[in-house]
Amino acid sequence: MDELAILGGKKVREIPFPKHPIIGEEEKNQILEVLESGNLSTFVAAPGENFLGGKKIREFEEKFAKKFGTKFAIAFNSASSALHAAVVSVGINPGDEVIVPPYTFTSTATSALMHNAIPAFCDVKEDTFCLDPSKLLSVYSNLSKAIIPVHLFGHACDMDEIMEFAKKKNLKVIEDCAQSPGGKYKNQNLGTIGDCGIFSLQETKNMTTGEGGMLITNDENIARTAQMVRNHGEMIIPSQKSRSYVSEFLGWGYRMTEIEAALGIAQLSKLDFFNNERIKLAEYLSSEINKIEGLKHVKYNFVKHVYYVFAFSFDEDKIGISRNKFCKSLNAEGIPCGAGYVKPLYLNPLYLEKRSFAFKHYTGNLEYFKGLCPVTEKLHEEQVVTIAIVRPPATIDDMKDIILAVKKIFNNKEKLK
Repeated sequence: MDELAILGGKKVREIPFPKHPIIGEEEKNQILEVLESGNLSTFVAAPGENFLGGKKIREFEEKFAKKFGTKFAIAFNSASSALHAAVVSVGINPGDEVIVPPYTFTSTATSALMHNAIPAFCDVKEDTFCLDPSKLLSVYSNLSKAIIPVHLFGHACDMDEIMEFAKKKNLKVIEDCAQSPGGKYKNQNLGTIGDCGIFSLQETKNMTTGEGGMLITNDENIARTAQMVRNHGEMIIPSQKSRSYVSEFLGWGYRMTEIEAALGIAQLSKLDFFNNERIKLAEYLSSEINKIEGLKHVKYNFVKHVYYVFAFSFDEDKIGISRNKFCKSLNAEGIPCGAGYVKPLYLNPLYLEKRSFAFKHYTGNLEYFKGLCPVTEKLHEEQVVTIAIVRPPATIDDMKDIILAVKKIFNNKEKLK
């Protein structure tokens, strides 16, 4: 029996996994076209087509909206910027509460703080790691104005229950689809179920513009407000032909460049291929992982999971070693993995010490403390294992190395106790 690498034995895998993202001739040609045009960013603060961005920005937005079946798509320089714009655009006011899960990237919650609103953390489900609709009522208050469900790792939230609660309580819904472009819930595109949806186009995502984000919606008021938020809050006056600096409200420089949009056009055309490859790899991995006692990967049958990250649960009681020791051993075998995802957001000093200016004018009773969301804390501290390399150009043979390493650890787990 082979000795574990963490104990001095030979690694299962000595070579790195294939590099991501995949950049082909289509992306290079699109970028070259922009460079040769000399128009690297064409936003103009005056009436005319370029007030809303240059040629590539408009083309990317049109194709993105068509792909997801919405009336509007608004490009941003990041998903964080798009989330901030969404909070502004759906009508959140300073002092309002925005319900968010604590197991998510920081921007889901800070998008509220950026607008002087307050994140109210709602615990997540133990199987999908997404926001638990059954906990919404316990978090709701008369200051609640919106919910931001996060389709974490590419798996959809329980949107029927979330939308039912939101309708009953008159709350806006901003879908955080940063990790789930092309994912579906009961055949509906994620991002089209709530009032608006946000996507990340950062380098590690299913499709990329290097850095970037997109907001989609069917609500014209949300779209027009988001367009102004990304462009310093400026509005155009059709009767004024010269350059105008009329600001309707506070905005920022959240604009995407023509180069990023050009890259996005090429990547969008490949999104289905990228996702299908991720699904193929993940289905193989899931089938093997779920054969091993103590490991469990869950995907609901009515969800199209697009696997930004492959995540599964680790049962320390059944397996007999800690999740952290397992992950250290798996990394030692040449398989990159994570012990958990991000620390529950409310356990960061920003919240524990209420460092944001937003709290100075808050009239509610929210407090942040360890134990606030017990399911999230247990998942993070003991159960969740994440593997981010389940993506093209990796192959089934690469996935076999992952399973080989997992089995090697399980066969030698007594040595780790």
